[in-house]
Amino acid sequence: MSKKFTELAKSIVSHLGGKDNVADVYHCQTRLRFKLKDAGLVEKEKLEQLDGVTMYLLNAGVHQVVIGTHVKDVYEEVIPLIALSPEMSQETEKASLTQQVIDFIAAAFQPVIPALSGAGMVKAVLALLVVFKIIDNTSQTYTMLNTFADGVFYYLPLILAFTSAQKLKTNPILAVGVVAMMLHPNWTNFVTAGEPVYFFGLIPFKLATYTSSVIPAILVVFVQSYVEGFLNKIIPKSIELVFVPLLTFLIMGTLAFSTLGPIGAIIGSGLASIFTYLSVHASWVPAVLIGSLLPVMVMFGIHNGIAPLGIMQMAQVGYDSIFGPGALLSNMAQATAAAVVAFRAKDKRTKQIATSGAITGYMGITEPILYGISLPKKYPLYAAMVGGGLGGLYAGLMQVRRFATGSSGLPAVVLYIGDNTMGFFWNILIAMGITIVTTASLTYLLSLKFEKNESTA
Repeated sequence: MSKKFTELAKSIVSHLGGKDNVADVYHCQTRLRFKLKDAGLVEKEKLEQLDGVTMYLLNAGVHQVVIGTHVKDVYEEVIPLIALSPEMSQETEKASLTQQVIDFIAAAFQPVIPALSGAGMVKAVLALLVVFKIIDNTSQTYTMLNTFADGVFYYLPLILAFTSAQKLKTNPILAVGVVAMMLHPNWTNFVTAGEPVYFFGLIPFKLATYTSSVIPAILVVFVQSYVEGFLNKIIPKSIELVFVPLLTFLIMGTLAFSTLGPIGAIIGSGLASIFTYLSVHASWVPAVLIGSLLPVMVMFGIHNGIAPLGIMQMAQVGYDSIFGPGALLSNMAQATAAAVVAFRAKDKRTKQIATSGAITGYMGITEPILYGISLPKKYPLYAAMVGGGLGGLYAGLMQVRRFATGSSGLPAVVLYIGDNTMGFFWNILIAMGITIVTTASLTYLLSLKFEKNESTA
């Protein structure tokens, strides 16, 4: 833990109504997210005056305290200050169905991002080694490096089973065990052979491949959470250790291969068809929408439901053109707008926030910019949206795609090297140039009007 954030953590908890008012807390890349028993106890003004807090937001019953990239350190200081219990968690405000779905998707995918990012960087290194002819794509070294990167994607269903089970508060090990059945070599052999499979000679198991899939695993774990919960209620405690896992495996194994897995595979195939259609016939649409509107999506938490589409597309077709390019360009636009504000603003605190925000923005973290600069001043937000949209238009028309996932900052440009070509890499650099020049010009011109009356305090 980082003790220097102890007082900040104490103050945050205090202004949220005290430890007894906290029902749950977790964090994303820049925000502490609280679920409270009584929203009326929140002292918004005092929270936002704390040194170390950028902004307080309330969205669908979740109280968000924007901290910055050191949010994990503050989170580790908050945890010892509060006492959570299952009873308290049930007393929180009820979020809408849409928000619940988005929260579930975010909870399932966010823990996976570091692994996907690491695998992505290995893919990028591998692509560079091939492009510069350091290794051959038929060599054993190529095969093994590719294995290092593909392992995460191949077993992605197992990882998502674990994270989904954690969110659904069901047994994550049993969830992994059920989904592992779907990846077993015996089932793969059945699929490869192409012969019909009947369980007990009666129940048809539809032949489908589940490796590297997303939807089937999540759907199976979702249903398992209810099956397991029901079994835990009706089976006596003295024998539940044996019979709950036994019946869970038998029931969910049957459902996974006969119904849930095939449904998930059909949904996944449909998504793949949509992704392919967009990539070929309307490649500019996703990049323009994400490039221009990502800041608005972040404000309302919608991005948590959209970002996984890029991961799904990558699992289905091997690349992401839905989310990655637009997100990278939007972040470059916001970082550039903050850099211009840092240059133009007279207020010292604004300069400090804008300077640090620009640095983290170019590395892919833009929430400090959004809540500390763009929303209060507005004109940097407008300039960034135009710049991100224009860069996205070029990237979309050039059908730019990334071949691995990772933080959408400057280091992510190497993720656009793939398919044994540098073409996507050069085009994302051109798109970034369009975004940066456009955003910088617009932000500067608008600052001539909006910054002239600012104080120097």
